[in-house]
Amino acid sequence: MSEPRPPSSAGLDHREVLRRTDAILAERPGDDAAHEARARALLALDRLQEAEMDAMDAVRLDPEEIRYRELLAEIQSRRGEHADAAAEYARLSRRDPGQVAWTLGEAAERIEAADAEKGVEAARRAVRLDPGSFDAQLALARGLVHLGDAAAALPAATRASSLRPGDATAREALADALWLAAREPAAFDEFGALARELSGTDRERVLAKARSLYRQQAGWLGRLVASSRGSFAFALRRGWLQVR
Repeated sequence: MSEPRPPSSAGLDHREVLRRTDAILAERPGDDAAHEARARALLALDRLQEAEMDAMDAVRLDPEEIRYRELLAEIQSRRGEHADAAAEYARLSRRDPGQVAWTLGEAAERIEAADAEKGVEAARRAVRLDPGSFDAQLALARGLVHLGDAAAALPAATRASSLRPGDATAREALADALWLAAREPAAFDEFGALARELSGTDRERVLAKARSLYRQQAGWLGRLVASSRGSFAFALRRGWLQVR
């Protein structure tokens, strides 16, 4: 009798994938492809801890399979385990230093893990591999901002913005770099514009930056307005606030 094969998630309900892989793993606990399929289904269902366990099993069973390590890094990133995700991307990039995506993954995760120095190193490698990469320039700008290097952050952020004009993430990085470079009026204008355009958590993040910057520069009346998030957001939306 032929052995059951791990199901592809394409066209299947994620819970059906779990049901089928449970049956396969009960029969063949060492089936790495079944663990991969299960991990992807669990990831889609946002069951991240279980997804990580299955991805780790797939890696353990076949350490050379690149796809499994990429999946593990993605899950670890989603779980907020940025140092672990960075380590996985670093392992992958050591195998093939010419792969920009893995180097970028390492840079982004190291920055998220508050290891900006190593994040900048990885971002610089990515920029050398592909100087025209928006993602590489953006990662470099963000890392340099975290390091407090205004002189280097501003050109990198400007380059990222020129590669993808209007992109909100690039504009925010540029505003961060402008603030770091003591160009507060330009930074505040950009934060304010983004706060009016964005929604959800992105809006809340840039609004908090605009409010913090404004509070630093304002007189007593301005600080009073900034003391209330609601009042500040309303005044910003109406265009009543400026930083000089």
